[in-house]
Amino acid sequence: MVRTLRAKFVVGFLLIFGLSFLVLNVTVKEFIRDSNRSIITSDLIELKNNSNVYVRQAFLINHFTNDNMYFGQMAEEMVDDLHRATSSDVSAYTVDGIMLYSSNEAEFAGRGAEDLKLALGGKSAYTITYEGSAGSVLYSYPVVIDGVKVGILRFAKDFTSLYEQTGKIVNLLFYLALAIFLAAFLFSYLLSRHITIPLVKLTRASTEVIEGNLDVRLTFRRKDEIGRLAENFNEMIGRIDSQIATIGRDRDRLKTLMDQEKRFFDNVTHELKTPLTSILGYAELIRENGEADRVFFDKGMTHIVDESRRLHGMVLNLLEVSRRGAALDEDVQIDLGLLLRDVCDAMEIRAKRYKKHVVLNLEDGLVVLGQADRLRQLFINLLDNAIKYSEPLSTITIIGEKIAREKRLRLAFGNPGVTLSSGQVTSVFEPFYSGDKTFKEEGSVGLGLSIVKSIVDDHGGMIRMDIDGGRTTVYVELPSAGEDGDE
Repeated sequence: MVRTLRAKFVVGFLLIFGLSFLVLNVTVKEFIRDSNRSIITSDLIELKNNSNVYVRQAFLINHFTNDNMYFGQMAEEMVDDLHRATSSDVSAYTVDGIMLYSSNEAEFAGRGAEDLKLALGGKSAYTITYEGSAGSVLYSYPVVIDGVKVGILRFAKDFTSLYEQTGKIVNLLFYLALAIFLAAFLFSYLLSRHITIPLVKLTRASTEVIEGNLDVRLTFRRKDEIGRLAENFNEMIGRIDSQIATIGRDRDRLKTLMDQEKRFFDNVTHELKTPLTSILGYAELIRENGEADRVFFDKGMTHIVDESRRLHGMVLNLLEVSRRGAALDEDVQIDLGLLLRDVCDAMEIRAKRYKKHVVLNLEDGLVVLGQADRLRQLFINLLDNAIKYSEPLSTITIIGEKIAREKRLRLAFGNPGVTLSSGQVTSVFEPFYSGDKTFKEEGSVGLGLSIVKSIVDDHGGMIRMDIDGGRTTVYVELPSAGEDGDE
């Protein structure tokens, strides 16, 4: 396509310059020809006026009548005098067209007589004859004395020098115009190459992009529109490459999330099925035996209660996941100190069961805007994880402080114990992440920390986990709503 464009440029320039050159050449020749005619006409008019003056003087001096017989008598003398005076060959004719005398009969013989015929009719006329670069004129006019036509004078005048001079001018203009047009055509051809060569490269580059090569780039060292086009092309390819990479990453992430979601629902199905089967089995045995076997009855009821609580917890977690896309309740001011102390009192029995101790170290005025139920669930999940995964007989610390200059609150939940790897730490807050089986509690489906992060995000905060020296610390930062936080 671009080669066709280049060919069109060349053909178009050839047609434009060729036609322009021909038109200019024809115009110049016509102008020179018209100019020559004007010069010849002016010269012949002057020749006629001078010869008329001579003839009148001759008639006045030698004879006072105007008959044509006297014109015939003085024809030889008159022709010779006019020949010498005008440097032209001269012939004298009667009013009937009969030659009386000629300074050079050969000059008039064998040539056209159109001018003579017109002169016989009473008109002045001339005929131009071209022979190569030579040019001559036959000029005839009637001689009129006192209103009476007495004869015809015919001149043969050579204008070769005029035509040679104008011929040289025409040739000079021809070669000068030819040189100018050739130079203009060469410049136009080079300009077309300057335009089409980058287009060829751009076409090849775009073809490579179509074939899937996004590493192609254009390098034009020019500041015009084509240079900017190359820069835009490179930027466009860069953005396409970036978008494709982003799409690839999103595709891989989506695939990972889909795999995790599938594992999550498989786990949920399994985890719901197992306690329900156990509850159903114990319930049927108790219904059959009643309280006949008190030990079995107590054992079965305890198992039913434990499994029911575990099911209740899983259902609550599932409800929390489903609420992530729903509209949130209106935020209110919440004192995190009071809320944390209340959660710790409620979890104290669970901590004692694992023979662990919870220590609170909270500053006053830890106030945020949020939803108390969801923040309570946040703290219960974090404290529950700290209790489950800390070492036996360990102390779990909860530190709360204000970061006044940033208008934020920071809470730190720390516990000693077996820690996660760096790869697990970076993925532990992802949706549906269940972690290593080594750290997974029986009955867990891996929703706790994902829900925690969702709650923190909904409150405009940040959460992270740090591992240092066998100690795991989860940091939660939330925007402050207290007076100190607004300073």
